[in-house]
Amino acid sequence: MSEVRVTKPEVTKAGIPALRYEPFFTTFPFGGSLFGASPFRLMRRLTEEMDRAFGKFAPTVAEHEFWAPTLELTQANGNLVAKLEIPGLKKEEVKVEITDEGLIVTGERKLEKEEKEEGYFRSERTYGKFYRMIPLPEGVKAENTKAELNNGVLVVTVPVPETKTNVKQVPVVEGKMK
Repeated sequence: MSEVRVTKPEVTKAGIPALRYEPFFTTFPFGGSLFGASPFRLMRRLTEEMDRAFGKFAPTVAEHEFWAPTLELTQANGNLVAKLEIPGLKKEEVKVEITDEGLIVTGERKLEKEEKEEGYFRSERTYGKFYRMIPLPEGVKAENTKAELNNGVLVVTVPVPETKTNVKQVPVVEGKMK
């Protein structure tokens, strides 16, 4: 009969088995089990670890930042009024168009700021393009559209035909939930 060797796990003072170092992929990769792991989870984790490891060494590519200015849209006196906050832009850097799809406002900001004082030099640059498309109702009078830029707020006024809608008010009653 062959001899069978039985080993007991090492036990700590609290009676919990001690963890041992296992050299053959028991925690492959980066924790977890090799055979019970999802391949998607493994690839995501591997990608995250590679990004973290090489993120310090690889220079980042300067891409244009995409931003969308805040928009307030109202309808009053037969006009659709769009107010966009675009601080620091000049009228030459903004383009307003009306197409079949709607009102399109695009632009690009290029802000370069330098400060020179005794003992320090500070330089900041901000670049970014924006694109806002606002759907318009049918029958818009595009030829009467006006756009005005004042103190960083672009106001675009588009005359729209008045539409009548059937509105029926529904009374709200208080009741118990079942």
